[in-house]
Amino acid sequence: MILYPNAKINLGLAVMRKRADGYHDLETIFLPVTELHDELEVLPLPAASEQPYTFVQEGLAVDCSPEDNLIIRAYLAMRDRYPQVGPVAIRFRKLIPFGAGLGGGSADAAYMVKAVNTLFSLGLTDEEMEAIVSPLGADCAFFIQNRPRFAEGIGNIFSEVPEAVLEQIRGKWIVLVKPSCAVSTAQAYRGIRRREEQGEMGIRDVHELSQLTNDFERTVFPLFPEIAAVKQQLEQLGACYAAMSGSGATVFGLFDSKTSLQEALTRARYNSLNALFPHCFIHQQQL
Repeated sequence: MILYPNAKINLGLAVMRKRADGYHDLETIFLPVTELHDELEVLPLPAASEQPYTFVQEGLAVDCSPEDNLIIRAYLAMRDRYPQVGPVAIRFRKLIPFGAGLGGGSADAAYMVKAVNTLFSLGLTDEEMEAIVSPLGADCAFFIQNRPRFAEGIGNIFSEVPEAVLEQIRGKWIVLVKPSCAVSTAQAYRGIRRREEQGEMGIRDVHELSQLTNDFERTVFPLFPEIAAVKQQLEQLGACYAAMSGSGATVFGLFDSKTSLQEALTRARYNSLNALFPHCFIHQQQL
């Protein structure tokens, strides 16, 4: 079977407090970006195979060994829990940039869990699969249901996104721009202002896009001014909302239509986003 693990963005992100386990409690709105995706093919191998899995990776280079890849870790987690899970052949094509705040690795892990669940007829519920994949990464669980969600905790406690927010993004065009730099989670958290300590509210009750913010912009933009410049340029082009996704480095802009985006580019005397953002990864799609 072939699956297409997709990217996500964070419409807003509030860092609330530090937990006893070293993680942080967040409030965020996850939104899937379905047309930007990796490719994951998983096929069963004969039960007598000497190895539990084979793994072939294509596309963008991933800076870890196969054993540390979240896809393999997700498969082994399923195999450890369910003895009926047999050997598999895995082919993986990486297309979503990493170090980008787009959740590509988390999506790959979640889709591996879904693939194993289907291939071996385990009959797991969404909640059971979320529990298995959550320890692998803070936003892994989101990709099991893969629909707009308001998330709390470390990004694994879900509720519905306010309809007023969804109404403001339906039909809009999203543009993702990732500069060549990559932001580590440690860099993003260094010096972060936790809202609870500042007596500030989160984003739970925010119903207007213009009121949403990403707290990581405070720490990331001074370190990477090229990321801040992308947000500024998207706003100058006429994006109705622009923000960094997750801990960066991707910035996204929302435009009312593809026409409004192209008109903005024309006014800026550019005929393509590649001219406006040289050396950047760029993706456009309608939401």
